[in-house]
Amino acid sequence: MGQLWSLFGPTGPRSLQIPIDAKVVEAHNSHGWTLASPRSEVALNLHVHLTTVALTDQNDEYEWNVEGARDKQYSAAATWEAMRPRDGTKEWAKLIWFKGHIPKMAFTMWVANYNRLPTRSRLASWGMIVPKECGFCSRMEETREHLMLSCEYSIVVWQHIMLRLNPTEREILRRERGYMEIMKSNNGGSSPSPGDEFKDMIKVVTKFLMMVIFLGTIMLWIMMPTLTYRNKWLPHMRIKFGASTYFGATGTTLFVYMFPMIVVACLGCVYLHFKKRKSLHIYRETKRGGVLGALRKPMLVKGPLGIVSVTEIMFLAMFVALLLWSFITYLRNSFATITPQTAAAHGESLWQAKLSSAALRLGLIGNICLAFLFLPVARGSSLLPALGLTSESSIKYHIWLGHMVMTLFTLHGLCYIILWVSMHEVSEMITWDTKDVSNLAGEIALLVGLAMWATTYPTIRRRFFEVFFYTHYLYIVFMLFFVLHVGITFSFIAFPGFYIFMVDRFLRFLQSRDNIRLLSARILPSEAIEFTFSKNPKLVYSPTSILFVNIASISKLQWHPFTITSSSKLEPEKLSVVIKCEGKWSTKLFQKLSSSDQINHLAVSVEGPYGPASTDFLRHEALVMVSGGSGITPFISVIRDLIATGKNEKCKIPKITLICAFKNSSEISMLDLVLPLSGLESELSSEIDIKIEAFITREKEAKSESEATMEKIKTLWFKPSLSDQSISSILGPNSWLWLGAILASSFLIFMIIIGIITRYYIYPIDHNTNKIYSLTSKTILYILVISVSIMATCSAAMLWNKKKHGNVDNKQVQNVDVPSLTSSPTSWGYNSSREIESSPQESLVKCTNIHFGERPNLKKLLLDVDGSSVGVLVCGPRKMRQKVAKICSSGLAENLHFESISFSW
Repeated sequence: MGQLWSLFGPTGPRSLQIPIDAKVVEAHNSHGWTLASPRSEVALNLHVHLTTVALTDQNDEYEWNVEGARDKQYSAAATWEAMRPRDGTKEWAKLIWFKGHIPKMAFTMWVANYNRLPTRSRLASWGMIVPKECGFCSRMEETREHLMLSCEYSIVVWQHIMLRLNPTEREILRRERGYMEIMKSNNGGSSPSPGDEFKDMIKVVTKFLMMVIFLGTIMLWIMMPTLTYRNKWLPHMRIKFGASTYFGATGTTLFVYMFPMIVVACLGCVYLHFKKRKSLHIYRETKRGGVLGALRKPMLVKGPLGIVSVTEIMFLAMFVALLLWSFITYLRNSFATITPQTAAAHGESLWQAKLSSAALRLGLIGNICLAFLFLPVARGSSLLPALGLTSESSIKYHIWLGHMVMTLFTLHGLCYIILWVSMHEVSEMITWDTKDVSNLAGEIALLVGLAMWATTYPTIRRRFFEVFFYTHYLYIVFMLFFVLHVGITFSFIAFPGFYIFMVDRFLRFLQSRDNIRLLSARILPSEAIEFTFSKNPKLVYSPTSILFVNIASISKLQWHPFTITSSSKLEPEKLSVVIKCEGKWSTKLFQKLSSSDQINHLAVSVEGPYGPASTDFLRHEALVMVSGGSGITPFISVIRDLIATGKNEKCKIPKITLICAFKNSSEISMLDLVLPLSGLESELSSEIDIKIEAFITREKEAKSESEATMEKIKTLWFKPSLSDQSISSILGPNSWLWLGAILASSFLIFMIIIGIITRYYIYPIDHNTNKIYSLTSKTILYILVISVSIMATCSAAMLWNKKKHGNVDNKQVQNVDVPSLTSSPTSWGYNSSREIESSPQESLVKCTNIHFGERPNLKKLLLDVDGSSVGVLVCGPRKMRQKVAKICSSGLAENLHFESISFSW
């Protein structure tokens, strides 16, 4: 029958369920052939033919036949000699073809890729007296692009190559254009400038320093429970940092634990500033296969942890191992010193002494978790984007750490309560020692933490979101009394993450003070609202970013995150978010906007946008986006961004398949938001190759024309206020550098002020004994200085940037008349048979298939997508995310790369 590849084509391995390089033994066992059941006539013929084949029990062997000569080993030389065309040897061959000096193909392409070929244009730029014209055609300047792609001679060569590959005319054009994009992707087709090389060097150095400092901090955590740390390292650090008259004993933890993490955060700001967005064309080359691709695949799909990748499981296991190592080492070293005699000396029995030691160590282990607790929720921090994480995707890490913190601290408190009850010292529970640990402060912190912990359970959080939201503001009380409980000296071990969070939180507070100009609100039949804000053209954000919105007339305290659906490339002066009516807050907003046509203005405040530092969608050949209900919103921004990329940068865009499921046909109006109202003039097919599969699960057939025409999109236009401003970055265009400057300067100001206060006020009283001056007073003093330094530096940076950029970027808008209400029918009412005015929208409707009364067969839809690298993004209900993750991790298709987007935890 010949080769299986010629019979089945590229989909053969998938349809037969065998590897592409499978041997006979892999498709056969003692019971017979193990191929998949035939689903086509070709597969049926194969099965019939295999019944006539008698197999032996010998091993498979390859046999190479080259011009009648049979050999069990492959010879590239013999194969080439048999394939290559023969001709007589030319007289000039030895003059230009030096054996031993022929550069390899890989080396030549590497040199060409970095534009290092010695073309005439480059030789002339070096000062050599040579003609710049091409040596083949003598018409154009001999550059790399001309010599390899545009020259008449090169075109003929490429045509011969393409004919040998036997592609269609369209495939020829695609391959030729794709090769040109790859060639031009490095430095835009020109040599890297000294400035670019300097920036690359800074990025490498900063990333290396961040890694070294962070690993050094982790090493301290690992060594802290050991006797080596306690008997050798700690005394040396106390002599070097803790004997100063400017910082006292606090200097040890301040410089050893606090200072390094602030440096890492500052270096992260420098790294992100110099990290220019990687050329989008290069991503096609950087496909994450092999080990790296396997580490990103989902490992756990169901369970309390949610969808977790192999990498996340590895880091979680290492973190748990650190906790176990610390606890076991602490107990082993402490129990070794506890004897009946030492216990009796403290008025305790042996078990009470061990319980006291275990309780203390549980608190120490809890501090490790607390040190990382606030980092995932510092939305504007440099640490998350430097690691390739977003604030939304990191929420689950905050949840994990929160459960660990409260579990350990609860056990810590319970152990001490049992100890005090057994020793008849219940009065210890209300003791506030100003020279040592304050028990009462710790109990207050624990009670507040338990209140926050209780409201995090899914049932309470989803049904009573306001309770969860307002209770979480108690983190301020929790951290305040935690610091008062352990003292400022020890709290600096777990304080760096909270310090970074405090800077981020105050910057968000400053941004939220401005009223933002709301241009319009589109009310969809699906009870969804699209808000369109005025935006500073210099503000750039990535697809799938989110914006936190507060509407004082609905609730002054509640802030809700919503996905940005616009693209900063396609709509530089506008920013849009979609709000689905699903909770009390959104329901009140929908009722307010839909019930009245006379709303001229709506006061709105925002925080953000927050999103990934960069995206790598273009590294895939195809992109599949699976959504359920309002989960389509992040993909709207992805599609718009890809349209803008294809339009502006003229690069190859991956083929897009959007699979969206809706409960009823009114929700399909969400597809009207896929394209912006303005910014596209040509047909969509010229920008992007897209296919939409929409599934209406609860309706069997399309609505009638009369019913469909009643479903209109209502648009409210708001009048601007003189106090309204456009959405912009609070720290200006160079926000990362400003954030690094704030972190560094606030910490420096804090150390200077504390150094002066300690040297000239605390030290003359206490003399570094930590027994005279009140520990509570010292802790409150430190907290006040930290707060003042953060507020002063953040406010100064904000005012400076507002003064420098505000007059230009945030011009006050004039109070002009705008239409208060307009309405338009949806594009998806009744089989899209009517004429649509917008040409791009009409193209989108033609690319859409609507299925009624069925759910998407995700397995079939995903496995049918062709491409060596297929990105799979999913956003929707938990079961949908789990199903897609299971398919991508099952091994049925190695080309599927999974990524989940979740906004509900």
